[in-house]
Amino acid sequence: MQNTVEVSGKIHWIGTNDRRTHLFENMWPLEHGVSYNSYIINDEKVALVDTVEIGTAAEYLDKIESIIGDKAIDYLIVNHMEPDHSGAIGAILHRHPDMKIIGNIKTKKILQAYFPVAEENYMLVADGDELDLGYHKLKFVMTPWVHWPETMVSYDMTDKIMFSCDAFGTFGSLDGGIFDDEINFSFYEEEMRRYYSNIVGKYSNMVQKAFKKLDGIEVSMICSSHGPIWRSNPQKVLDLYYKWSNYETERGVVIIWGSMYGNTEKMADVIARHLVTKGIRNIKMYDASKTHISHLIKDIWKYKGVILGSCAYNSGMYPKVAQLCSELEHMQVKNHFLGLFGSYSWNGGGVKNLMKFADNIEWDLIADPAEIKGSPSEANLDQLEVIATEMAKRLKEEFPMDH
Repeated sequence: MQNTVEVSGKIHWIGTNDRRTHLFENMWPLEHGVSYNSYIINDEKVALVDTVEIGTAAEYLDKIESIIGDKAIDYLIVNHMEPDHSGAIGAILHRHPDMKIIGNIKTKKILQAYFPVAEENYMLVADGDELDLGYHKLKFVMTPWVHWPETMVSYDMTDKIMFSCDAFGTFGSLDGGIFDDEINFSFYEEEMRRYYSNIVGKYSNMVQKAFKKLDGIEVSMICSSHGPIWRSNPQKVLDLYYKWSNYETERGVVIIWGSMYGNTEKMADVIARHLVTKGIRNIKMYDASKTHISHLIKDIWKYKGVILGSCAYNSGMYPKVAQLCSELEHMQVKNHFLGLFGSYSWNGGGVKNLMKFADNIEWDLIADPAEIKGSPSEANLDQLEVIATEMAKRLKEEFPMDH
């Protein structure tokens, strides 16, 4: 029996789960797996909305046949050409050679780089174009750079369902529950934030533009390409994406350091203790050498305060801290309070280069950096307390009602 799920009348979820892949895009750890969601509309005309990653295509093709039997697929709607959604296009074309592939002009250019599709097999759509399937009628809304240039949303005007592809997605396989009212969302929330901050976050300004474009459209359900279908409370995920794309944070501090022999880590512990004595409870501490950068970025997206520390390494920053700083600059993350600290033995470089990062990222540097030669001692810890005191003060001013 094929594991397909009715979404709404003629619409079915035919997605797959991937619990074997270790790294998403060969970069981001998948400790809890990931789902590849695809949908089929079995109407007078049959439309497939996105496909799945090629590694799960055999199961996927069987699911399609379990819904439509011997019927032909009339249309394949490509909302996004990234291979985790388009990987099975070739296999489906092999079975349904007369199928029309629907996408915009930018989709077509990328499609041809992966699958040489005949001109007569491609159906070009523009912003606001509609497609009549019989009972269901779809409208296509262009949402470029959320998060590739060709991305778009397909909106079912009949049942008010938004097929959003990567938007509103999350890491984490669907372990039985397909809909938001069938799962414990607290399990998925941190993975959703990690997914957003690392995959979509760089394009937050384009997410905000997409929100404006979709404003006023009634949405009864959101069917994304990763994670649960939002049928009971789609506004919840809309609110989260609005918050994250607007760089709204919470009262708390992320302390991240790179330490070769433990001296810089000792400084981090001192700062954390002072923060607690000054009333800050949400503190996340990470050794940059042990924690994957995606988890660091996820918590930086969550909390307003960021305190970075680095020992000197070849007259520069500790490499893992340098990698994090480079990624944050590339993503153009905004709206944080920043503190800096570090240590050295014979020559500096860690704190000096952290200051270059501070200049580039243009966050609010809350105090002078603390730099210690050798091992921290009672005689040279005053500046660490200053950093903690100023950070706590700023956070309480920013979030006066939080505890």
